[in-house]
Amino acid sequence: MNHKIGNLFKGDKGIWMVFLFLCLISVVEVFSASSTLTYKSQNYLSPLIYHTGMIIFGVFVAIVTLNIPCRYFKIMTPMLLVITFITLLWVLVGGESINGANRVIGIAGFTFQPSEIAKGTMVLATAQILSAMQRPDGKGADDNAMKYVLILVVPCVALIGIENLSTACLLFMVIFLMMYLARVPMIQMGKLMGAGALLVGVFLTLVLTLGSIEKVDEDQAPTAAATHGSKDEISGGGIFHRFATWRNRILKHSEDDDVRPEDYDINKNFQVGHANIAIASSGGIGKGPGNSTERDYLPQAFSDFIYAIIIEETGFIGAAVVVFLYIILLIRAAKIANRCENNFPAFLVMGLALLLVIQATINMMVAVGLMPVTGQPLPLISKGGTSTIINCAYIGAILSVSRSAKTTTLATEPKKE
Repeated sequence: MNHKIGNLFKGDKGIWMVFLFLCLISVVEVFSASSTLTYKSQNYLSPLIYHTGMIIFGVFVAIVTLNIPCRYFKIMTPMLLVITFITLLWVLVGGESINGANRVIGIAGFTFQPSEIAKGTMVLATAQILSAMQRPDGKGADDNAMKYVLILVVPCVALIGIENLSTACLLFMVIFLMMYLARVPMIQMGKLMGAGALLVGVFLTLVLTLGSIEKVDEDQAPTAAATHGSKDEISGGGIFHRFATWRNRILKHSEDDDVRPEDYDINKNFQVGHANIAIASSGGIGKGPGNSTERDYLPQAFSDFIYAIIIEETGFIGAAVVVFLYIILLIRAAKIANRCENNFPAFLVMGLALLLVIQATINMMVAVGLMPVTGQPLPLISKGGTSTIINCAYIGAILSVSRSAKTTTLATEPKKE
């Protein structure tokens, strides 16, 4: 019996432990944080049953994926690239709106986010390009590697960024780190950073200038959103229709935090304000699982701000445990990559791990007020459909690589292609 279970949960045991702990935390905290969904559905168990079902299906997807030999991921890349660009164009033209942005596609009663597929596809394609263009002398990537990566990634990032800027920035950050790990020439990396800084400056100028009309969005009180709607109200529309939201988030985050409690306008900073209340009311030790009060006020308590609920219920110890699990995930992925004989699986496993860990870092920084609101869920913990399944597939791919990685530390000679 134990032998059969061992065959089912193949791959790196450390990754498996982190994955299962995150899934367990997810079921408990999503159930606790879904009071608003429970009220809407008038069914106490409905959110729990749905999310548990998604987690179980996600574990099944991870098991299927880990049994796919790593070399077959290369074969899947062209098909995934076609699906990625078709669905990204589709969602811009005919996607369903969430909080004023077209982010999901509905098919046969189901919805999915093309950006979730795009993230993994770009990491997969980038890993192939960087591995194929490693110099035979072991001195890093060829001078043309960055050019080919950017030709593929920049259009994808641009399509995502029109409706989901935070995901576009997350993806580009991961690709940049992958190029650094692949030892793309530093002079090229420096030029890319300079160009990126210039683009950020131009972008911020445009956002703060064109996004001048105040709008009610998902950051504000639900009552106001219900009254005024969530549609962007910026003149010009088109690709600029998200500028008002981005401007408001930047300005809210940059405001002076030294405000007396009685002067704080919680209706203009609804989610951030109640997230801060959740953290402060934890008392450092937490109220205990299921005893959150701010879950009844936070519209995204089960998603974007679930980390604040975790802190409220489990205190700083629970918060530290979650951080520690993601750190272990990254460390284990690095060890797996170091054991790989070939470059492709090494770059792939690091890209996927960075994707999960950086997104988790962004989510947690938003929850504690260190970043503007981004809308990024906490990977493998937040309630989700497409994101949950895709993140489980990422874990499966990492486990697939770990199965074929050598059990001894790789020698100092350059990796073979």
